Order: sequence, then structure tokens, then C-alpha cells
Amino acid sequence: MSEAIFTSWDARHKSLWGNQPVRLQHRLHTSPLFSDGTLAELIENYPRSSYSIVLVGERSSKKLWREGDIGDLTGAQVIEAIAAGRMWLNLRGVHKVDKRYTELLNHILDEFRARTDMPPVLARNAGILISSPNAQVYYHCDLPGQSLWQIRGTKRVYVYPPVAPFLTPEQLERIILSGVEVDMDYAPWYDEHAAVVDLNPGEMLHWPLNSPHRVDNHDCLNISLTTEYWTDPIRRTAMMNCANAVLRHKLGITPRSYAISGPSFWLKALLQAGVKRSGVLKQQRATARPITFRLDPARPGTVINIAQDAR
Repeated sequence: MSEAIFTSWDARHKSLWGNQPVRLQHRLHTSPLFSDGTLAELIENYPRSSYSIVLVGERSSKKLWREGDIGDLTGAQVIEAIAAGRMWLNLRGVHKVDKRYTELLNHILDEFRARTDMPPVLARNAGILISSPNAQVYYHCDLPGQSLWQIRGTKRVYVYPPVAPFLTPEQLERIILSGVEVDMDYAPWYDEHAAVVDLNPGEMLHWPLNSPHRVDNHDCLNISLTTEYWTDPIRRTAMMNCANAVLRHKLGITPRSYAISGPSFWLKALLQAGVKRSGVLKQQRATARPITFRLDPARPGTVINIAQDAR
């Protein structure tokens, strides 16, 4: 894609970027990279280790989060199942699977940097989300910088300030330890303090680092692109929070500093590096999300339970 991705931008967006939620118009929804045929083929050839399909509950029910498997369905059947069910498919790291999306992600981030004061990007990631009518993504926050690009359908996005009570250091630390982004407290009154955006095809939303958010799909199949990035300040913030998580939750020491520079930061950088090398966090996260179902090929939108003792 040689032409500009954004179709709306002015000086205020540079001032708001990273400080407030920003909604902008784009042209990705017209790209053949997101056609039914291209997505179906992508699904059929996607590495098993790089996708998650998640079953979620009714909006009025208690939180339900079950991870599954697409089984032997074709890509078109998977999309049909999602359209008929209440679930979402996340094709993680799509830029690593198909070089066309690598080029797209690089173009997006180059345009980010050209239009904002974003520091150099150290790492990047992109994923494609295909989700059911009326499906939801529970209240959660993410560690890297993140944007959501709407390709098809409409979803309502709630973005909350990344401060207490919406996000506490303890909650962020639990996410780092468990690898489960939805491990957060939520109360309905939080919505009174959220930025609420109905995101339509050709619109994208960017929010400040670690802002909690949740999503309600409208009554239609949704296809979205997520883009993530790590800069040096973001990487340092994650290192600091990881060290604080170990101090608080593993050693019983209450952290006193949230600095991302200076002597205390570098001591924490050494601590988190040692923990990372030990593999303790990876082992803990490996058991966090068992596969409990596969899609039913005979009844689109339904699932077949997998007995855990049989796997």
C-alpha cells in the first residue's frame, strides 16, 4: 500500500496522541487483504500455536472465557461458525505468517512515527480479530502500545483512564505474572468515566498506554486489525512493572518506585531479566488457558467439548 493509510489527520491529533483516545479514518477496509477469500485461506494455513478461538458468554451472564480449536473446518466454515456463534478468533502475529501483513504493519508504524512524536519502534505485532455478532471482549488492558482498526461490522469500544480505580499497579502486575489480560476488577459504574466510541468500517482507535478497555459488538460479524508496538519507554515501563510484580507477589515486598530511569530502575531491570531467563513466568503462563472445545462442523456456531483427561 503506497498511499497514505489515514484519510483524516490534523494538528490536534498529534497533541492528543498517547494522551487521550483518538479516533481516525483509514482506508484498510478497502484492502483485498481483508476479503472473505483471503481471510479464509489465511485461516486454513495458520499455525496452531499462533491463533486463539475464545468462547464468551451472554452480556448479562457471568464472565465466560473458554479457549478452543477450529478442528478440521475450512476457513470459510470457521467464519460461518463465528458469524453464527458467540466467540472470537484472534490470528496472532499475522505479520510473521504472511509477508503482505508485514509490509502493512511496517507502513502503519512508519506513518505513526511520521505524524507523531513516537520514539523508534523496537518491536511490533499485528493480529486479525474475527468476532461474532453481539460478542464481547471483557474489561482488560494490554502491555504494549495498541490501536484497533475496524474493517467490517461495528463495535462499541469503552476506554477507561489508566489510573486507579480503573487500573491499579497490583492489577497490572497480576497480568504480567499470569499472562491473562482479563484478570481485572470491573464495576458497571466505571462506564460513566469511559470514552465510548462506536467504531465503524474505515475507523481506527488509539488509546494511552495500558488504558483498560472492553468491547461490545453490534449485531453483526466483526473483522478488525490490532496493531501493537514497543518503544524504549514502553519497554522500560514493562520491565519496571515486571520487577515490581516479582517484589510484591513473590517476595512480599511493596514496591516504592515506578521510575523507568535511574539506579532503582536498573536494579529492577536486572531482577526482571533474571526472572525472564529462569523461565518461571513462561511456565506459569503455559497452564493458564487450557483448550476445552473444538468447533462443531455439523452445527455452525456450536462447539464440542473436549474432555481434559482425554487429551
